[in-house]
Amino acid sequence: MPDGQADLVGTGDISSTAQDHLKVIWSALEWQGSPTTIKGLADRFGTTAAAASATVKRLVGQGLLVHEPYGPILLTPAGEHLALMMVRRHRLIETFLVEHLGYSWDEVHDEAETLEHAASDLMMERIDALLGHPVVDPHGDPIPTRAGVVSYPAGARRLSEATPGEHRVTRIADDSSELLSRLDSTGVGRGAVVTVVAQDGAGTIVRIGDRELVLTPEAGRSIIVVDR
Repeated sequence: MPDGQADLVGTGDISSTAQDHLKVIWSALEWQGSPTTIKGLADRFGTTAAAASATVKRLVGQGLLVHEPYGPILLTPAGEHLALMMVRRHRLIETFLVEHLGYSWDEVHDEAETLEHAASDLMMERIDALLGHPVVDPHGDPIPTRAGVVSYPAGARRLSEATPGEHRVTRIADDSSELLSRLDSTGVGRGAVVTVVAQDGAGTIVRIGDRELVLTPEAGRSIIVVDR
């Protein structure tokens, strides 16, 4: 792609498959995560490494990704902007579904995955205005602004890395409805206060009210907390 041309690419100029890949690559790095790989993309989308590699090569050719053989997949500034706009769409739609259509927080992810590709820019701005320009979605993930600015709470860290003591849950990952439902049934939701008792090989031992629970390593990595 000639210099500067990537800056002209909008979300409507690339396929929904490309949009999904950019969003996943960006999301892997959110909350101090690690860059994704070809294998990671193949696993995430249930495809082959060859298919994932072909998609990455196309996006590299469009000036949206940087990727060296066997290395991590990284976004260019243009790719990061497009990824953030897709994240913004996803999180605004999730918020709209919960606040206006009565969805529960463990139902909205898959719906938003479909609707984010179909809604126009005008519809998204109308939804944003209707919602009063929210800054977080129902799971506690920050909603990027139109300029691509993302704000995170100070001192946020994964529950699996939290020290013993009281913490407030500020975010729970939305990519597993089963995990969300399970956590909801135990009282672990946004705003809940949990006391970390200990970290051990089985996961994170927490106390909620008068109950003591052992949260799996998967759950501990999915939950973001701040000091109470």
